[in-house]
Amino acid sequence: MAVFVVPASCRHLCRILLLPALLLLTACATTPIGSTDPDALEGFNRPAYNFTDGADRYLIKPVAETYATHTPRLVRAGITNFFNNLLYLNVMVNSFLQGKIGQGFSDATRIVANTTIGLGGLVDVATPIGLPSHDEDFGQTLAVWGAGQGSYLFLPLLGPNTTRDTPDLAMSTLLNPLIYIKAAIALPLAFLNGVNTRANLLSATALRDENAVDPYIFTREAYLQQRRDLIFDGNAPTEGIDDMFDFDDED
Repeated sequence: MAVFVVPASCRHLCRILLLPALLLLTACATTPIGSTDPDALEGFNRPAYNFTDGADRYLIKPVAETYATHTPRLVRAGITNFFNNLLYLNVMVNSFLQGKIGQGFSDATRIVANTTIGLGGLVDVATPIGLPSHDEDFGQTLAVWGAGQGSYLFLPLLGPNTTRDTPDLAMSTLLNPLIYIKAAIALPLAFLNGVNTRANLLSATALRDENAVDPYIFTREAYLQQRRDLIFDGNAPTEGIDDMFDFDDED
């Protein structure tokens, strides 16, 4: 599976602060879902990527590096588990929407197990007892329902999307428990999640920066490949040998 390499540290914080704008963006972005050009919006995407990369390079990444240096790995693992569990409701709902009924009930049981026995999600007790973590969202649901990928779309601070994936911004925000509690609690938690998420991506983004000739294209292709793998649950159909090598039918 391709590594998700784009800085995503502000994703949940931005969703809380910008929910009205995200709802409007979702309504607008669904229009070109049938576009056949995978990067028809490059004129918008590259400046958005450059802005996000600059913010990450000079602000977000240094904070994440400091956090990673001074926070024990065990504590970071607990924080990661906590937020994965907190935001897992979106996974469960989309499992059901995709017709994966057994998986949906497994996801529901996973939430209950980690929230109770796992001390509010700090400890992942579900995986060892046969309740694995899944990765589903509304973008994948739309793909299962037959919607085309549309154009690649890079949103400032939020990172890579496609016009098909963008509606998940609204759905996952509405299913995020943080938006229903007081801002004095929600915003620090969202900030912690953002910094912790960015710290978890330090190695991946370092690999990208060291090896990518054009980080924008590398990020785009890695994201699109990852989405394809997720939609097909890791079993994406391969191209035929003739398609791969562009053989002609002529004798």
